[in-house]
Amino acid sequence: MEIVSEALQLVFHYENFLAIALGVVIGVVVGSIPGLTATMAVALALPFTFSMEPVAAILLLVGIYKGGMYGGSITAILIRTPGSPASACTLLDGYPMAQQGHAKKALKTALYSSVIADFISNIALIFFAAYLAKIALNFGAPEFFWLICFSLTIIISLASGSMIKGLLAALMGILLSLVGLDEVFGSQRLTFGNYNLMDSISFIPLLIGLFAIPEIIEFYRKKAVPHVRAKASGAGLSLAELKRSMKCIVRGSLIGVIIGAIPGTGATAAAFISYSDARRRSPRRENFGKGEVEGVAASEAGNNGVAGATLIPLLSLGIPGDVITAIILGAFMVHGLTPGPVLFQENLPLIYALFMGIMCSSLVLLIVGNGAIKYFSLIAEIPKEILFPIVLMFCAYGAYAVNNNIFDVWLMLGFGVMGYVFNRAAIPAAPFLIGFILGPMFEDNLRRSLLIGQNDLSVFVRGPITWFFIALTVGSILLALYRFVSSRRHSSHGDNTSQEAP
Repeated sequence: MEIVSEALQLVFHYENFLAIALGVVIGVVVGSIPGLTATMAVALALPFTFSMEPVAAILLLVGIYKGGMYGGSITAILIRTPGSPASACTLLDGYPMAQQGHAKKALKTALYSSVIADFISNIALIFFAAYLAKIALNFGAPEFFWLICFSLTIIISLASGSMIKGLLAALMGILLSLVGLDEVFGSQRLTFGNYNLMDSISFIPLLIGLFAIPEIIEFYRKKAVPHVRAKASGAGLSLAELKRSMKCIVRGSLIGVIIGAIPGTGATAAAFISYSDARRRSPRRENFGKGEVEGVAASEAGNNGVAGATLIPLLSLGIPGDVITAIILGAFMVHGLTPGPVLFQENLPLIYALFMGIMCSSLVLLIVGNGAIKYFSLIAEIPKEILFPIVLMFCAYGAYAVNNNIFDVWLMLGFGVMGYVFNRAAIPAAPFLIGFILGPMFEDNLRRSLLIGQNDLSVFVRGPITWFFIALTVGSILLALYRFVSSRRHSSHGDNTSQEAP
């Protein structure tokens, strides 16, 4: 009880609540600007925390983190330009909803899913930190390898329409992820003598180009298209739709918690896995990709479920779960604190104070998010002949700002043309994106596993965790093949019926 009272004294200061509110606002604004990620915002804010109290400093960075995770969905929904990599999954259904005049509904769905997932993630952080961190600690290279294999099989489920085209896109993504220097031998791969590609293809220009530029090209190709006023101020998310989406939100949150507790995986993989799971289970799976509320809910739940869970290995073991928590680790070190078991022994009131502040951040996100929707939804009402040149300018700035390199702008335009070709050829962009993200992790853990086992393949089946993920991978492949064969039979049966009809 004494520890709780000390924690209350630490957290109940106006500076702490101001830090949370300011952090969430900064995160939402920065996250909603394509090319400016939450990682960048947290890194820039870190020097300003040096003179602050430890609790306020860490809560400010956590607030930016959580606000940025939601903020990326705003432009993903409204203008098909993800503000963050993890929001790329949200646009698959969010943008079609905005086109149909349901922008506000999509934004509300993203907000409520984010807040609920964030709350569940915070609960997991508080009650299961030590236990989940121990599980994550048991993950070595072979376990990560099979986890990534399972994630790659999800590409098949995401490939709407032709499974062959989905696999082709995924292989293209994996191939492009190999561009750059070989991490083991240091030799150049697929750089064609261009020094700009030696550090691999920058992700932000690829993301912006793949999803934002095709819309601009398509608009100017069709030329004089009358502006349709988006009903962004119309009806929001109904209670019935929220109840229908709750199963997706809860499952997505739990997926995010599990993946977030494993260092190095990230929110992007969680969002796509959650989306695929929701699509597989939903009776409305045919609507996914066309403007389905459950699709937005699942992707945002998976995305934001990671936020609190990444702090689990950080606080319990001192192992950052992703890049942002690595920056937050730096904030701990600056203030003379070392995350890990010792921190729980020596500074338990501080830990409790952080837990209380983090729980408050979910409420602040709800308030700030509702306010943001009111103003950001106006973007959908701007005529596209005015909006698209501005979007193109921000796209170019976002691509350039990552490395201050004009080559990234040309790269963005090149991927924009690729995205346009994908759209015209009905090749899904999501498998390409997943392949590009997971390709380096796949290669790295494959090599590390072979080095650990000294080229003995038995290292890949060394324990129950590997067998678990092998079973999931095989099951996912078999399910995808079954669905593919069933769809082919159904289509051939439909053709025969139509031929017999005359």
